Amino acid sequence: MDGTVGAWNDQEFLESPNARSEGEPYEMDALLPSHRHSPSKASAAERALRRAGKGVFSAMKLGKARAPKDDQHRRQDEPAVLETEDLDRKAMRLGGGLDPDTISLASVTAVTTNVSNKRSKPDIKMEPSAGRPMDYQVSITVIEARQLVGLNMDPVVCVEVGDEKKYTSMKESTNCPYYNEYFVFDFHVPPDVMFDKIIKLSVIHSKNLLRSGTLVGSFKMDVGTVYSQPEHQFHHKWAILSDPEDITAGLKGYLKVDVAVVGKGDNIKTPHKANETDEDDIEGNLLLPDGVPAERQWARFYIKIYRAEGLPRMNTSIMANVKKALIGENKDLVDPYVQVVFAGQKGKTSVQKSSYEPLWNEQIVFTEMFPPLCKRIKVQIRDSDKVNDVAIGTHFIDLRKISNEGDKGYLPTFGPAWVNMYGSTRNYTLMDEHQDLNEGLGEGVSFRARLLLSLAVEILDTSNPELTSSTEVQVEMATPVADNCTGKMEEFFLFGSFLEATMIDRKNGDKPINFEVTIGNYGNEIDGISKPPIKRKKEGGDGGNEEESELLQNESEEEGADDGEFVSISTSPPLRPLITDRNYFHLPYFDKKPCIYIKSWWQDQRRRLYNANIMDKIADKLEEGLNDVHEMMKTEKPHPERRLRGVLEELSSGCLRFVTLSNKDQNHSTRTRLDRERLKTCMRELETMGQQAKVMRSQVKKTTIRDKLKQSQNFLQKLRFLADEPQHSIPDVLLWMISNNKRIAYARIPSKDILYSIVDEEMGKDCGKVKTVFLRLPGKRGFGPAGWTVQAKMEIYLWLGLNKQRRDFLSGLPCGFEERKLPKGQGIANFPPISLHYTKKQVFQLRVHMYQARSLFAADSSGLSDPFARVFFITQSQCTEVLNETLCPTWDQLLVFDNVELYGEAHEMRDDPPIIVIEIYDQDTVGKADFMGRTFAKPVVKMSDEEYCPPRFPPQLEYYQIYRGNSTAGDLLAAFELLQIGPAGKADLPPIDGPTDMDRGPILPVPLGIRPVLSKYRVEILFWGLRDLKRVNLAQVDRPRVDIECAGRGVQSSLIQNYKKNPNFSTLVKWFEVDLPENELLHPPLNIRVVDCRAFGRYTLVGSHAVNSLRKFIYRPPDKKAQHWSTAAKLMNAYVALANGGPCSYPAGEIVVNMEPEVPIKKMETMVKLEANSDAVVKVDVSEEEKEKKKKKKKGVEENEEEEPDESMLDWWSKYFASIETMKELLRQQEAAAAEAEEKEDLEISDDTQLGDFPAKGTKGQGKNKAKSPKEDKKKKQQQQQQQAALLDTPEKKNKQKIDEVKVYPKELETEFDYFEDWLHTFSLFRGKIGDDDDNTGDEDRVVGRFKGSLCVYKVPLPDDITKEASYDPNFGMFQGIPSNDPINVLVRVYIVRATELHPADINGKADPYVVIKLGKTDIKDKENYISKQLNPVFGKSFDIEATFPMESMLTVAIYDWDLVGTDDLIGETKIDLENRYYSKHRATCGISKTYSIHGYNIWRDPQKPTQILSKLCKEGKVDGPHYGPGGRVKVMNRVFTGPTEVEDENGQKKQTDEHLALTVLHHWEEIPQVGCKLLPEHVETRPLLNPDKPGIEQGRLEMWVDMFPMDMPAPGPAIDISPRKPKKYELRVIVWNTDEVVLEDDDYFTGEKSSDIFVRGWLKGQQEDKQDTDVHYHSLTGEGNFNWRYIFPFDYLAAEEKIVISKKESMFSWDETEYKIPARLTLQVWDADHFSADDFLGGIELDLNRFPRGAKTAKQCSMELATGEIEVPVISIFKQKRVKGWWPFLARNENDELEMTVAELHLLTAEEAEKSPAGLARNEPDPLEKPNRPDTSFIWFLNPLKSIRYLICTRYKWLIIKIVLALLLVIMVALFLYSMPGYMVKKLLGA
Repeated sequence: MDGTVGAWNDQEFLESPNARSEGEPYEMDALLPSHRHSPSKASAAERALRRAGKGVFSAMKLGKARAPKDDQHRRQDEPAVLETEDLDRKAMRLGGGLDPDTISLASVTAVTTNVSNKRSKPDIKMEPSAGRPMDYQVSITVIEARQLVGLNMDPVVCVEVGDEKKYTSMKESTNCPYYNEYFVFDFHVPPDVMFDKIIKLSVIHSKNLLRSGTLVGSFKMDVGTVYSQPEHQFHHKWAILSDPEDITAGLKGYLKVDVAVVGKGDNIKTPHKANETDEDDIEGNLLLPDGVPAERQWARFYIKIYRAEGLPRMNTSIMANVKKALIGENKDLVDPYVQVVFAGQKGKTSVQKSSYEPLWNEQIVFTEMFPPLCKRIKVQIRDSDKVNDVAIGTHFIDLRKISNEGDKGYLPTFGPAWVNMYGSTRNYTLMDEHQDLNEGLGEGVSFRARLLLSLAVEILDTSNPELTSSTEVQVEMATPVADNCTGKMEEFFLFGSFLEATMIDRKNGDKPINFEVTIGNYGNEIDGISKPPIKRKKEGGDGGNEEESELLQNESEEEGADDGEFVSISTSPPLRPLITDRNYFHLPYFDKKPCIYIKSWWQDQRRRLYNANIMDKIADKLEEGLNDVHEMMKTEKPHPERRLRGVLEELSSGCLRFVTLSNKDQNHSTRTRLDRERLKTCMRELETMGQQAKVMRSQVKKTTIRDKLKQSQNFLQKLRFLADEPQHSIPDVLLWMISNNKRIAYARIPSKDILYSIVDEEMGKDCGKVKTVFLRLPGKRGFGPAGWTVQAKMEIYLWLGLNKQRRDFLSGLPCGFEERKLPKGQGIANFPPISLHYTKKQVFQLRVHMYQARSLFAADSSGLSDPFARVFFITQSQCTEVLNETLCPTWDQLLVFDNVELYGEAHEMRDDPPIIVIEIYDQDTVGKADFMGRTFAKPVVKMSDEEYCPPRFPPQLEYYQIYRGNSTAGDLLAAFELLQIGPAGKADLPPIDGPTDMDRGPILPVPLGIRPVLSKYRVEILFWGLRDLKRVNLAQVDRPRVDIECAGRGVQSSLIQNYKKNPNFSTLVKWFEVDLPENELLHPPLNIRVVDCRAFGRYTLVGSHAVNSLRKFIYRPPDKKAQHWSTAAKLMNAYVALANGGPCSYPAGEIVVNMEPEVPIKKMETMVKLEANSDAVVKVDVSEEEKEKKKKKKKGVEENEEEEPDESMLDWWSKYFASIETMKELLRQQEAAAAEAEEKEDLEISDDTQLGDFPAKGTKGQGKNKAKSPKEDKKKKQQQQQQQAALLDTPEKKNKQKIDEVKVYPKELETEFDYFEDWLHTFSLFRGKIGDDDDNTGDEDRVVGRFKGSLCVYKVPLPDDITKEASYDPNFGMFQGIPSNDPINVLVRVYIVRATELHPADINGKADPYVVIKLGKTDIKDKENYISKQLNPVFGKSFDIEATFPMESMLTVAIYDWDLVGTDDLIGETKIDLENRYYSKHRATCGISKTYSIHGYNIWRDPQKPTQILSKLCKEGKVDGPHYGPGGRVKVMNRVFTGPTEVEDENGQKKQTDEHLALTVLHHWEEIPQVGCKLLPEHVETRPLLNPDKPGIEQGRLEMWVDMFPMDMPAPGPAIDISPRKPKKYELRVIVWNTDEVVLEDDDYFTGEKSSDIFVRGWLKGQQEDKQDTDVHYHSLTGEGNFNWRYIFPFDYLAAEEKIVISKKESMFSWDETEYKIPARLTLQVWDADHFSADDFLGGIELDLNRFPRGAKTAKQCSMELATGEIEVPVISIFKQKRVKGWWPFLARNENDELEMTVAELHLLTAEEAEKSPAGLARNEPDPLEKPNRPDTSFIWFLNPLKSIRYLICTRYKWLIIKIVLALLLVIMVALFLYSMPGYMVKKLLGA
């Protein structure tokens, strides 16, 4: 192996850096015997190994999520590696004959141990994303409530989001109210604030203006929970209501709601749920995220707050300073308390007056349901102040990270542990501009304090009587914890060295600059608090002393004891910066690199960080590997699946390694419960992940790669989640740049990243490595453009570890330096240096090949930029030339940096060169250049002793992603090489040869070996027209022209003479030839510019568009040979398929598509797709219903009279509702299929695991699957049964309902049919700057018009056979057969069906919508037909507009809100480009219906009949046909279709016709070879409505369709009538005969017997005010009541929607009536009449008239289960049965559900029938009912008065009577006394 550099480089490319410590045995190490055992041979293999290590610097394009950039090998099209044979050979050599299908790229290169890997990779995204406000919209629909606890209530629902409240209307006397009201809340806040807001739904009983009402129950969850749901929503779910005041009570009812949270750019799909029945299953549709149990229990959350330390100074009150001066009293200037916020409740501790180290020892107790639906607990230290309290620091505890819901999970637990809080800088100012940071928004820029806290959760046993039942927050004292509970105090040592400080912003260039490093408050000299007292060392109690002595011993052994006292140095000496170029400065750290070192004391909890580091490293490696795979797939490199196998292999070995490592010290005394539980969880998770990865590796094939890639992404997310350690230990390290004693810019480095460990995997990824850090401005200043300029670029080396491990803290620095120490540290071995002096330096030349950039940011108002690039390397910088007016500059320029001096050893340079920063700017004539984006790269290095030859040189051009803030802003195509200048000077370097462009002056072009190889291409442009051009500088565009440019060549369109009259071009096709790279990925963009030609030869730019990828426009002539083979193969398959398909006796070359049924079995559609020139038969079976229909038509009998919908009854809506059902069914099946597939996948994985080497573990996995809650299983089974049932009864069902359907698209047609750009493309033209605030300006605002046309790019010359075809017209090139673009008149017919979920526009949370349609100059406002107070209006209208294309081609349909006063507001609008539809090959003018009929609801709409359409299509496509044959056959090309040949007219007469045949062909048009494409079916599309004021957020949806008919053709028939169905008038007569077993409520005054005065009340839901009562049956003793009473309820009913329609005014102030649609439900209640007090409610039942249980025949059979649905009973619909009689149970709403019964009769008549046979209310005429026979038991005491009285006196009221008599006597005595008293007094006084 020695010396084969080439081979090693392959491996670099194949790259899977296995960062593991030496000495860890590993399966592949055997490949390199020399590597570990013989240190003596520093062989070539070892050198090669070193080289291979570079891969750690992963995506230098960082962001295209991209594979290691520095792999030299990538630079070419990888001939050396990616040739399969080569790879296979290598695999054979290494692996001894591997099967190529199992090769994984990692296994070929498992030997890349990082040898000299001294640099870690920088982060490219500059801007912090947190903390920036965004638009959010929370929409909540309150549908209905059920089973509310309480009698006769008037419920109102209050919806609260954050601090905003909205109320529904009040529903009277019902405990199952139906609302269907929609509320929208708009917010503009940062994501963190948004997701912590609480959504609270509460039901309040009898609220009115005066009283606030009583709370029935409430439900709360945070917005984040909703947002993390699929589609960001809960749809039709039931929220469980509970009473927070009384947690011992059970649930208080259910509330059915939809909740959705939309951020900008999220689009919400409305799920079309199945019909209502599925949702009545409340238990199965609870408003809870997956995995949360339905029965949530109450729990107490105890948050214990112990103490805090390191608080900053918080007030600078003048008094305090005066006092200090006078008395010398030095008080701490802060009065802290802790506030905890959780689930919308707040609790706070006491205030500790003036203390920097406050002690609280208090606990705050929250009572909340568990698991809570709120993710985060916010803990905040605040400073109490008389004026206003401010936050000092905030910490969020994420409950998902401190608990685990699995079977082996644990309740939330935390600490006791310290949490570190970060925020604004510590120097106190009255107005802190960074106060937000202290509130926890954005990345804190300075350490604020640390707080010791713990959290525990206890599930409450609500049956316990001692329980306090309120959920108020309580604050109690807590027992203090021992000092050393959080770990033993250790002395930590932090060392840092600044190797480079460049790119310092010029604002800071004039004053000396120094850098400060702090960890916690250590090292903070400006505004930290006085140094920590030395007692810190001893804090651990006795342990501390031992530790101290141990430390001293260590020191004395190693360095002599006097080291112990070195003083920390935390800042570099100030230096004045030098100029790099006009924007940036640098500090002169040439050979002298300043150092800092800090001692600090922290509790030793390194284990936590170590575990996190191991997981992070596994995750980093996985991410890098997956990026590799993505990139290979994107650039179409061969065998990405091999790389993925390698990635999974590494993942599984990494996971197993974690399990062994983290298992080491389990018995640590100071580990908290969370530490132990997390460790168990992580080990379990990683073990299963390792096994799953192993299994998946064997499943990765070419076909499954995308799937497996997705799963691997899930692994990555899980790893990242597990690696995040919730319990902090050592605070992060902060690096500040200080100029003139002011803090300017900072970087924050997590301490775990630089933490040292002797085990390689545990070490932080940046520990002892040179890290490139970009400093940025703090807080809000870092947002937007200001934050994008680099404040400084640092190369810094950091090392953090225990002081005792200090031995090798310098080992990672580039070699070749001498240490400079303080005088007292001289000669002491491990005393840290204050600076490093480099003696070795290497000289290099850097060559930067800047070829081109694309998709840059538009920085000028013209919508273009004048870009140039600045390249920075070390302290030098150079610029490319400026190219004017382009977003895709091709600089083609070589920049040479001479005499680049790098310090350190030569071989290290080769492995780890510093990075190059490239910034792109826009040159402005005045002012400074605007920043447009930046990217990084690493050069390929050539040492002076290496050859400049393949495979590494010359380097290949690569794409680098350009970033601007967090968003991408284009790509740069460039290559970079760093060449060492050897002893012979520059003569040794490869010559810079290349054509020197004389015309470009001294600019060197990119040399030949590097620039791409070009070939000649021809670009043809189809110029169609321009649309919607906006004004330029207030002037209208009049004579526009289009200029096309690509790679320096181009063509101009003809001039449009008068844009207003005709915006189309006169010459359609033009072309130009150009040299383009052979490699399609390197093709330059094509620029389209539109200019307006003004007088005097002036031009103004209107707008421009860059086509970034020409790929989709490249035409590749078909390859004859290849085609032949594929045909043969396909034919074979076809024959195999047909072998089972019966005889084929058709003429050769024909394919028969059969539309006639032969056997009446339910067949699935069987289709075989075939090549053009083959012969075979295709069967297409029509579904059963059609056959049945035909049969019926033949027989001419209608069976099952009642069910058969009468033809005359059917209308367009029947069709529509049937179609919606079909669509829902389809969606359901898709969901089910997806779920099934997923389950299968999981099973596969867990089964395979079992087969693996871990039988025990496998069974665990399976156990999990089995342990699914039985409920779920039950549900699944039911679903399956239902599905089977559905399959079985579809035929019958369908036969009854033979309704033709339309296709309902749940989205716009454009998305379904690829925007109708099958040959005519639309390019948006942009002008104007892109806004800097990414959020507010979208691309939409910059669009100034559209260019319609197309491109075709192909290599010249074309093969002859194409140009030689008979009909080839050379003027049109590749665009043969396109229609003419002359103006054309069209009748546009717009059908508006309905709108859904409109955004409310009025204060009452409703809107009054109407339709506005604009097309060209036509503007139809349908204002008088507005629909009052509806958010789901049904319009059912069609509008006819005559339009002329191309002038009027953009149709706008808007929904406005009608207002009585003021202007009407736009709710939302949608725009449709009619022209693209009109010209599309999909024939989007008028959809083709399923069947052809000439009368009735399904009449053929198109003026052209199917036969005409078909012959036209055949003619245009030059297709042979159609030939109609006998027996219902038609032949098109070589396909034969069969079908019916008769059509019925209105009178039922049959006529012969070919229309059905033609229609069959049209439905299968996409199968016709070469010309076929899917034709648009008859349809309804659903379009989102958008409002320009709220960009990106849907304001509702509109269901509609558009038909277009050319005016030069015969006129179409009248528009279909789709006006909304008028509800049908019905009358429901309910006769209440008897009741039985009614609860006896009253005690009789006289007899003391229990009795009830029964009456029955009934009403239809929504019509409470029309409730009707029977008369009262007094004194029923047995609970039996006889009534014979008739109610009559007239109502309007919509059968299709199963809803009753009610129109009524909402209030006396309403302008007009509002229409409500309410489910048809009849409520019957039994009451006990009381004369004086309110009547008592005894029980009730609600019957859904569409599906209610059939009543029992007798009272005995009537049981409670009938109503609760626990037993299967036949369900009937009154609309079908018309008349029903039976016993129904009433449920009494008291503790033990008692049962009462009523026998009633329901009779439904239509209004006409009711008129014919009238009946009277109650027992009145006509058709009177007889008087009830009421037994006189109730009047027994009239008959036997003495007996009754004796009973009363003797038994019941004996004592009562005695008491009354005694009382009377007493009263009389007192009265007499008072009466006679004055007389006696007088007598006594007068002495009479």
